[in-house]
This record gives sequence, structure tokens and C-alpha cells, in this order.
Amino acid sequence: MNFDIETLPSVRIAYVRQVGPYGSDNNQGMQRLKEWAKEENLLTESAVLFGISQDNPETTPPEQCRYDACIVIPQDYQMNNIISESELPSGDYAIFKLKHTAEDIQKAWNQIFPAIQSGGYHMDNKPMIERYKGHMILDDYCEICVPVKTDIN
Repeated sequence: MNFDIETLPSVRIAYVRQVGPYGSDNNQGMQRLKEWAKEENLLTESAVLFGISQDNPETTPPEQCRYDACIVIPQDYQMNNIISESELPSGDYAIFKLKHTAEDIQKAWNQIFPAIQSGGYHMDNKPMIERYKGHMILDDYCEICVPVKTDIN
């Protein structure tokens, strides 16, 4: 499986948190975020959305797993109390571009970790991210961004 290494910059984000088992319920949080972003004129062709799984489902009970649906917002944007705000820190990520279907995503998860290891990288201790850029949303593509480092120290 092919991937690129990219240093993602630190960005300001607005987000909606969904708590519970990962899966189709994550769409509810993303839809709520998109509705808010559209009302705020933030959901444009150049918008960047993230889906961030905050917990490892192998070590966290499903009912406690946190999923954040996020959109990058300008530094000078005045937030309201409807949506939460945070900052996504910068870091190096292995970027895997794929069709945004359940089948393709499941297949990718089975291939990502061996691909990273064979590329000489190790996972960094940060959440994995699904990234959706404006044009990718329309074409049903997404990117899975896996935090990496080149050594294990």
C-alpha cells in the first residue's frame, strides 16, 4: 500500500464529539458539524475536515470511545458556544489516500501498519486522523493519516 509522509501543521479546529462505539454513529457527529459549518459559511470548497478517533478500541470499552468530527477554522474566527474548539498539533504523518467506502477503509486498516513498518517508520503516540479536503469530499475519497516517527526513542 502506497503512502506519502507529510508534516501536518498545527491548526485551529472546531469539533463535535461523539461518544460510543466507532462506526456509523460517527456520521451523526460529522453531519452536525457540517450543518453548523455551512451556517457559519465555513463549509467551502477549500474546507478541510478531520475525523479523529481519540481512543484505541482494543483498549477502551466501546461505550467510552471518543470520535471528534472537526473542521479547520481561521485563527481570527470568533467561536460561539454551540461547537467546541481545540488545536490539532503539528506532526509527521503517513498519508494513505483511498476511496471512502466501508470496504476500502476496512481493507486499508489491514494494510496500513505493515506498510508503515516496511517503510521504516513507527507509530507516534497521537491519534490517527481521517482527513477530507474539499474536492475529496465530492469525489468520495478520504485520507487516513497515521502519526509516525522514524525511530522508537
